Amino acid sequence: MPVPGSLQTLEALRKYEPIAMTGQPPVVWDRAEGFQVYDKWGNMWLDWSSGVLVANCGHGREEMRRAIARQVEHGLLHNYCFPSEIRSKLVEKLARLAPKGLDKVFLLTTGSETIENAIKITRTYGRKIDPRKIGVVTFANAFHGRTLGSQMAGGIPSLKEWIGDYPPGFYQVPFPDGFRFEDTSFEPFLRTLDELGVGGPRICSVIMETYIGGGASFAPERYVKQLAEWCRENEVALVFDEVQAGFGRTGKFFGFEHYGVTPDIICCGKGITSSLPLSAVIGRREFLDQYGPGEMTSTHTGNPVCVAAALSSIELIERDGLVENARKVGERLHGELQAIKRKHPIVGAVHGKGLVAGLHMVKEGEKEPDRDRAYRIVEKAMEKGLLFFSPVGFGGGTIKISPPLNITEEAVMDGVKALDEAIGECA
Repeated sequence: MPVPGSLQTLEALRKYEPIAMTGQPPVVWDRAEGFQVYDKWGNMWLDWSSGVLVANCGHGREEMRRAIARQVEHGLLHNYCFPSEIRSKLVEKLARLAPKGLDKVFLLTTGSETIENAIKITRTYGRKIDPRKIGVVTFANAFHGRTLGSQMAGGIPSLKEWIGDYPPGFYQVPFPDGFRFEDTSFEPFLRTLDELGVGGPRICSVIMETYIGGGASFAPERYVKQLAEWCRENEVALVFDEVQAGFGRTGKFFGFEHYGVTPDIICCGKGITSSLPLSAVIGRREFLDQYGPGEMTSTHTGNPVCVAAALSSIELIERDGLVENARKVGERLHGELQAIKRKHPIVGAVHGKGLVAGLHMVKEGEKEPDRDRAYRIVEKAMEKGLLFFSPVGFGGGTIKISPPLNITEEAVMDGVKALDEAIGECA
């Protein structure tokens, strides 16, 4: 690897794309089906990336390709904010899937856009209570996107260095993952805000990744219930960033269901279509109905072709029982990953639920992330036919596992064997 025949493509990409687009394993995708990825030269990989947690119902499903083709042949490829029947079907479907009371849906293009919108509408709402109520609380090591507002809300300092003069009103608190930050009580949340000199009267929203995306790390249920209660008491909007967690990924349709709470706003993306660019903000009408006609729009809102993909993907997730498959097969996956952790001391922690997991690779006997070794493991796995995207998370030391939700237990066991071998060869 890389395949000699792929070098021309790889060199052209390096020449004409920004350096930032490099860094992934040198597999030139030609097609993808189900939970497998193929190149043009006869190679096949078991995909444990879902193309960065997108292909929830599986790659290239025939039913979804037919739905997309029907919409293309129908002749409506774009209609801005003008009404369309197909958009009405999707927003109604999403509102019915969301918890009761979250009955407004705003369709956008990317997950970053949904975070930007959540910041906008919660600040607008907060200022109606008090002009100073604009603070947005997020969590350390959280990833919320690549745009200005979403990176200000994010909790990864290295991604925010370019911002320079940092605007007021964004506050980070520790995330209680029990590994990087061991205190999983709610007290550090309150103490940190007190140290920052802010409290409920100045906070408009708390935006929380359902799990910390880079590490697949969940908070304790009791913590999130206390957080939800604090938000209610202080008239603070609770926003869940479900971009990586929604549509069955964690063994629940929405990942926040693990916590037994109901947010005010849900930000969705990635797995909503299993393919094309579409995202959604789902929330209470008092937040989403604040702006008048034409005052909150997006050029490609509810693109008809993307909407067709979303409707088909959701239908497949429901029809094929993929949420339950993620739960059931995920239990086997996590059991095997814990066995790998016991076998290899360089695996510091295994986090996740359902069909998302993070292997936190560390220097032996320490908690310091081992980015170089994590990447070598990803390379070794690629050579064995198991495909990951590059390591992510704290210090770039986490190997993220996120196969399509239609993966079988047999395929999971095949992948576990390759992963175990790759880690052993890099130990």
